[in-house]
Amino acid sequence: MSTIVAVRKGNQVCIAADSLTSFGDTRLAADYDAAYDKIHPYGDNYLGVVGSAAHLQVFQSIFAQGADYDLSSRASIFETFRSLHPRLKDEYYLNPKEDEEDAYESSRIDALIINPQGLFGVYSLREVFEYTRYWAIGSGAEYALGAMHALYDRLDSAESIARSGVEAGAEFNNASSLPMSLYTVILLEA
Repeated sequence: MSTIVAVRKGNQVCIAADSLTSFGDTRLAADYDAAYDKIHPYGDNYLGVVGSAAHLQVFQSIFAQGADYDLSSRASIFETFRSLHPRLKDEYYLNPKEDEEDAYESSRIDALIINPQGLFGVYSLREVFEYTRYWAIGSGAEYALGAMHALYDRLDSAESIARSGVEAGAEFNNASSLPMSLYTVILLEA
């Protein structure tokens, strides 16, 4: 799977991701993958997605079609993902079946988004959270969260904290590996 982290500190927000793609027991390391970056830029946003490797290509395709999607707030991200869900099913053949007990149909996508307005997480039932410090998604998330928790008050920059989170995920999770991709944005309000 992956380790994707995002950190908000001071007037910056940073997103970082490992580079390993895995297919069951097969590993596709960055040295073999011409497109290993798991973070997609869109306007002044950066979107990191975990789950199927196809998710990132789907978002690249959707965003390249020229429509203007608003990812600037919790409410606008929810509306964007709500409006995209039918397209994901009809045009990209998303299989929304995940758990029969779920209250809503799943998009099977977990993502972190950073932009000048902040740090947001989107989850498979289109739940959207806004984070004030840091968060992680993917199979290495628990290791990343532990590292970022231990270092948040000790390190001065969002980038240093994010880098440490991905490094911890890559060190201890067998589905994550370095090198990492890392992007930093200046917040409109600190």
